Amino acid sequence: MRSVGTVLALVVLATMVATFARRWRIPAPSLLVVAGLAVALLPGTPQIEISPQIIGLVVLPPLLYASAEDMPWRELRAVWKPVGVLAIGLVLASAAAVGAVAAFVTPLSWQMAFVLGAVLASTDPVAVTALGRRLALPPRVQVLVQAESLFNDATSLVLVRVAAGIAVASTAAHWSAAGGQFLLLAGGGTVIGTAVAGVITLIRRRTEDPVLETVIALVTPYAAYLLAEVAHTSGVTSCVVAGVVLGGRGDRLTNARIRLQLHAVYGTVVFLLESVVFSLIGLALPAQVRALADGDRTWPLYALAVAATLIAVRLLWLAPLSAVVQREGGLSRGNWRLPMVLTWAGTRGVMPLAAALSIPEVTGNGTPLADRPLVLVLTTSVVVVTLVGQGFTLAPVVRASGIALEPAHTAREEARARAHLAHAGLARLEELAELEVVPDVVLDRLRRGLTARLDDARDRLAGSEGTDGAAAESADLVYRQLRRDLIAVEAGELQRLYDAHAISDTTRRRLQRALDLEEARLTDA
Repeated sequence: MRSVGTVLALVVLATMVATFARRWRIPAPSLLVVAGLAVALLPGTPQIEISPQIIGLVVLPPLLYASAEDMPWRELRAVWKPVGVLAIGLVLASAAAVGAVAAFVTPLSWQMAFVLGAVLASTDPVAVTALGRRLALPPRVQVLVQAESLFNDATSLVLVRVAAGIAVASTAAHWSAAGGQFLLLAGGGTVIGTAVAGVITLIRRRTEDPVLETVIALVTPYAAYLLAEVAHTSGVTSCVVAGVVLGGRGDRLTNARIRLQLHAVYGTVVFLLESVVFSLIGLALPAQVRALADGDRTWPLYALAVAATLIAVRLLWLAPLSAVVQREGGLSRGNWRLPMVLTWAGTRGVMPLAAALSIPEVTGNGTPLADRPLVLVLTTSVVVVTLVGQGFTLAPVVRASGIALEPAHTAREEARARAHLAHAGLARLEELAELEVVPDVVLDRLRRGLTARLDDARDRLAGSEGTDGAAAESADLVYRQLRRDLIAVEAGELQRLYDAHAISDTTRRRLQRALDLEEARLTDA
């Protein structure tokens, strides 16, 4: 990028487009790519060149961390076997298929065709998370797609390094060394990510300063990523593991006020970074196309062939796994529906683009790597095709499949959970009443509030709590303290319902946020 003004203009453009996408209920990544492409085609638009350092060091860590932090432990444990099959087997199959097709239909050498296959072999966690945010998929299906995209990058990165080494140095592939490199990348990244999460856990348990907590949360993904990269392991894996570990403990590390602040700050950071990075994908494509040689003007056909290969291989690979996921997830629909949804949700995005940009520009003898521009164009165009084509049609595909959770189902689950929380609070209140250490006016006020919550949950209607405007200041202070104690009881009941598989992680997070908001209001009062 040429100037700070260009960067600021890009931020403003991306923010405006993403805001309209949310209002129109259009997938933001898809609309952002289209908007970036449209702007890049306007006369006078400055040429945009994406720096791999900017993508790798600035953009990826917080986006990967945010995606991993939302990963529920319970569902992840349930789908780890199919995730492992997809993260290794499907990546290898996709790389081989794309490499073969690219070597056959494009002017790429077989070495660079293999590089292209390795770059595009893995799905993208940033795109998958952004696209899947508004889809009411069953929990295990959502986690399967998201976990696959988070954990398949180590396999893809090893393939990219091996393929790039072959293309640059014209050496033979040493697959035994590649296996050791995979263990180093994935295993080393896992160890470092776990260690970073452990250190951050110790620090956050001893910190109650909201500003310091926010700084720690923002620095954590960069610390995990950079430490792993310095150790020559996978920064992506380290960042993901740290996010998964800390995400499972987030509710126990801080209080309600800090959790709300972290949610707001991180939500803003993720929104801005996602908006900018998806706009950059569309903005960069025209400049990459202009850098091609005259004989490569049939690149759109090449890109479509590669994208079709990725979709076909993914569908064929997922079909045998669908029966397992359907059985464990309690789904009883036809066999074709789940593989189709899982296939269509596997988009490419930021990670493949970063991998393609990391390909060396010169060979071992100092000559330019001739096929690198075409690999960049095909990578970016396939990313655009999947984000736009699959992104705009993913919601209709999910609706047509019939596996999406109905809004009424989610509402009933939340209403039942609210009723359980109210019962837990009332039970604790009766224990306090028997001790006769709380004024009757405070007990009555708390009881009316919990009873109103119970009635609202039963009727699935919104209501207001009863209040006692004549309560004395001292009674009001006792009320706030006891209400905070009851909120702690309700939070414990909420965790028990989740551990007992009575509610989904989405419902748990929504109700925990509601409890946090009420606790914060009581503290501010």
